Amino acid sequence: MAKYSTLKIVGLLAAAGAFMPAVAEAHVKWFAPYIVGAPPQPIGTVLGNVWFWTGIALVIVFFALTRLVEISAFGDRVHDGLDWATNALWNRLDDYVRVTVGAFFVAIFAVGGVYLTPDLKTPAEWVSWLQLLIATCIFFRPTMPLAGIGIIALWLLAIRDYDLFHLFDYLALGVGVAGYLILEPSKNEALRSHRFEVLRWGLAIALMWSSLEKFAYPDWFYPLVEEKPFLTFGMPRDVFIPMAGIAEFTMGFGLLWTPLIRRLSAVALIVIFTAAVWPFGRIDLIGHGLIMAILVAVACDQCRKTRFLPALKVHLPAIPGGIAAALVVFMTGYWGLHLAFYGAEGFTGPATAERATHSHNKEHPHGPISDTGIGAPPTK
Repeated sequence: MAKYSTLKIVGLLAAAGAFMPAVAEAHVKWFAPYIVGAPPQPIGTVLGNVWFWTGIALVIVFFALTRLVEISAFGDRVHDGLDWATNALWNRLDDYVRVTVGAFFVAIFAVGGVYLTPDLKTPAEWVSWLQLLIATCIFFRPTMPLAGIGIIALWLLAIRDYDLFHLFDYLALGVGVAGYLILEPSKNEALRSHRFEVLRWGLAIALMWSSLEKFAYPDWFYPLVEEKPFLTFGMPRDVFIPMAGIAEFTMGFGLLWTPLIRRLSAVALIVIFTAAVWPFGRIDLIGHGLIMAILVAVACDQCRKTRFLPALKVHLPAIPGGIAAALVVFMTGYWGLHLAFYGAEGFTGPATAERATHSHNKEHPHGPISDTGIGAPPTK
């Protein structure tokens, strides 16, 4: 009976996180028009938005309550309940990660015409065969490091066709997965013990970075909201989008905090990403499949240690302080790098031609032809 009571507590906490709004976590570049070089919304405008701070306040309350549970007499019970529910998968977690990463690369091989995600189009057929080779290498432990190197190679190859700033969206996740594939077969147990941590950090950084689009370019999300108004849960568009950005950023941040906060953040994100599959279909499932698989691994992780800054994270005031520090670092990096790449005025292309890194196709009809000509209609 104690286990069932514990699971109820877990369910309530996870549900609280899941009800934080998010644009169903669909990656906007897959489904709506965008211009990477366009000037972002000023940081001052973002920080002046009351809903931005409302979202942060709600998350701090949720994290603080979770931390209070974690340090209470119920903390071990909650962990025990999560361990009981995920024990079968935890015992074979390496097999699970290898299979799901391999399946992801088989899926994008089958889809064809992309580097790593749906918005990174390529006409090069050999890229798909490289993805199949990566999947094959994953199923043999001696060749797993080659698969990791192959993932980094795919990202580097995409630089030929896409802006570097655009590719930053996928850098951290790619490095995290590649790091896992390199560390998992290592005979150095001290290094190997960090493999899931590397995977988790890669995902957390990727989520926090990509969430900033909702603050920098809220207008990118307008077509999605207009086409699928149910995504906002009845909230006004300009209330929902900044709070969705905060939800994604802070739950990504939560993956780096204390064990219970990171596990429940993962559970909440699993619910949100899974909910996105219904309105956005198989493209969303394939594109986010790798993220969802890693989130399951984080939720299953029975390690109850905090390796990075453990003496700091045990204190409740560190939660708002940590979120504030993360926002400063990531927002400074995002806006600063955009300024360095495109200048203060940004780059929107000649008046007669829209310049972007998005391509036309039947499933994503919004985007203009890419800078390299990918997506141009076939010549007759």
